[in-house]
Amino acid sequence: MAVELGYSPEVDDLVKRTTAFIHEVVLPIENANDGDITAAGGDDLRRDLNRQAKELGIFAPHAPVELGGHGLSMSDRVPVFEAGGYSTFGPAALHIGAPDEGNVHMLAHIADDEQKLKYLAPLANGDVRSAFAMTEPAPGAGSDPNQLRTEATKVDGGWKINGEKRFITGAEGAGFYIIMARTAGAPGDRGGATMFLAPGDTPGIEVTRHIHTTDRAMIGGHCEVRFTDVFVPDADVLGEVDQGYRYAQVRLGPARMTHVMRWLGVAVRCHEVAVDYVAHRNGFGGTLGDLGMIQQMVADNEIDLAASRALLVKACYELDQGRHASSETSIAKTFAAEAYSRIVDRSIQMCGGLGVSDDLPLARLQRELRPFRIYDGPSEVHRWALARRAVGRARKSRTSTQQGENA
Repeated sequence: MAVELGYSPEVDDLVKRTTAFIHEVVLPIENANDGDITAAGGDDLRRDLNRQAKELGIFAPHAPVELGGHGLSMSDRVPVFEAGGYSTFGPAALHIGAPDEGNVHMLAHIADDEQKLKYLAPLANGDVRSAFAMTEPAPGAGSDPNQLRTEATKVDGGWKINGEKRFITGAEGAGFYIIMARTAGAPGDRGGATMFLAPGDTPGIEVTRHIHTTDRAMIGGHCEVRFTDVFVPDADVLGEVDQGYRYAQVRLGPARMTHVMRWLGVAVRCHEVAVDYVAHRNGFGGTLGDLGMIQQMVADNEIDLAASRALLVKACYELDQGRHASSETSIAKTFAAEAYSRIVDRSIQMCGGLGVSDDLPLARLQRELRPFRIYDGPSEVHRWALARRAVGRARKSRTSTQQGENA
């Protein structure tokens, strides 16, 4: 069977137009504001950049065609999201950033017709932002979602939700929330969670604190949110009751890969800045790029970029085939998150003192990249899951062999 690694002329054209927009419009704004999107204008800036992206026909390329997007498959998103991610403001400008991009994907697959009209349509159009509320303060749900403590209690006509969430990206100013709450069992039990949709102005929803993190390119911050007797009507239950974790898988795997796509753009940018510097900086009888130690760092960056892209393409192919691709997405996410950190670190080292100065973007891009080894599951959790699956396969294989021998 032939393997096709190219893209259609339509996707290539979309990449070209996206690249031009990012370099000509978005990057100058990011650089002028030291990568701080709140200082640059926050939602006002986002709306203006969204308007320009719509005029250019490059807005929300992942969104369903009937809602104004391009309906790109996971595989076709790879080069487009990479081009958009070259600037840390790019995802907001194109409406392909977390958590909105993942929420558009999930609502398109799970929401019923009324929910799509009420929540998905305005989100896909950029009229509102959204938040996905699952992570909780200890001892609640974090890397182990089974520790979920936020509770939803059945009442007449709907549910009442009580609990606290932490590190909820985009919570400040979100038009609506997707809330994961326990509807069966107790903390530590597998399953028993349900997803609920709630407008941001629903009584009982309170953003209690902004958690200051090293990254500054996320509109709405990373927040603590309290839910106190938040009423959600039955019509706003997303999917089936008690099936929240199963539905969340529709979002989590693809969202991990779109993170890899966007941060790939940043990693490429770091590499290009460093290579341009060593190619022209004179020293030791030539340019720095002529030195063996520098050439090794350049080559290692090239290898990390190529390997990350290959693992990403493989995982997206599996997702496009309708498979869960749990192992493929864990492998791609873990490798890429660590590879990107290596790339920016080498790039800083190659640029010497300028690398840690404000004269180049590398130091602040390192601050943006570092959380990716934690966001969407720490590397250690993905490694644990991969190892558990491998050991499980080995045990199952031996049991099957023994049963065959005894038959």
